[in-house]
Amino acid sequence: MTLDVKICGLSTAETLEAAIAAGASHVGFVHFAPSPRHVELPAMKVLRERAADRARVVVVLVDPDDGLLDRLVAEVRPDWLQLHGKETPERVAAVKARTGLPVMKALSVSAPEDLSALQAYRGVADRLLLDSKRPKGSVLPGGNGVSFDWRILSELDPGLDYVLSGGLHVGNVAEALRIARPRGLDASSGLESAPGVKDPARIRSFFDALARAPVAHAAPEEALSP
Repeated sequence: MTLDVKICGLSTAETLEAAIAAGASHVGFVHFAPSPRHVELPAMKVLRERAADRARVVVVLVDPDDGLLDRLVAEVRPDWLQLHGKETPERVAAVKARTGLPVMKALSVSAPEDLSALQAYRGVADRLLLDSKRPKGSVLPGGNGVSFDWRILSELDPGLDYVLSGGLHVGNVAEALRIARPRGLDASSGLESAPGVKDPARIRSFFDALARAPVAHAAPEEALSP
C-alpha cells in the first residue's frame, strides 16, 4: 500500500501546488492564531478549493469550540480534522459526532510511558498522530521541528494505524520509515526556509528522499484513509 504523506502548515497557493505535484496524499492547514502557519477561514476556503479532488484536506485545530467547528464544516468543508490540543477521548467523539468528519488525534511522545495514553483514543479517533513533545518555552503543540526517539515505537501493536510527525526532513525521513514503520508521515517545519514559510524545493526533495527509501512499512487495505 502507498504510504500516506501529509504536508502540513501550508498557507499559499504556490506551496500547496508544490506539495500536491510532489505526491502529497494529504495537505494540512493550521487554524491556531499563535502559530506562524495560521490561516484564517476565508483564505483556507480558497486553498481547500484548489486542493479539491487532488489531495485530502486536513484542518489542524487546538481545542476548538463548537462554534468554530460549525464554521469550518460550513465554510471550508475539510475532509479531515486534526485535533492537536488537550482533547479527551470524549471530546474527540463529540467532535466526530458534531461534524460528521473523520478525526485524527495528535498525541505527544518523548518516552515509552507516554505510549500508555494511546489506548484511550484507539477506536475513538479515526487515526492517531504521534508527535514529539514541545520544547520548553514553546506555545505550539506541533511544528516545533524536533523529533523523538522512534525506537520506543517498536513495541506498538503492528495493527495500530498512526501517522509519524515531529522534525521530519529530507535527511531523516528514510531512517524514520526504517525504525518506526508508520502508515503515514506528517512533515511541516522541516520543509521550511523560515518559520511558517514552506519551501517548494524542500518539499520536492522530501518526496525524492521518500522515493529512494526502502519500503519499510506495511498496512492492510482497510487502513486506507476515508
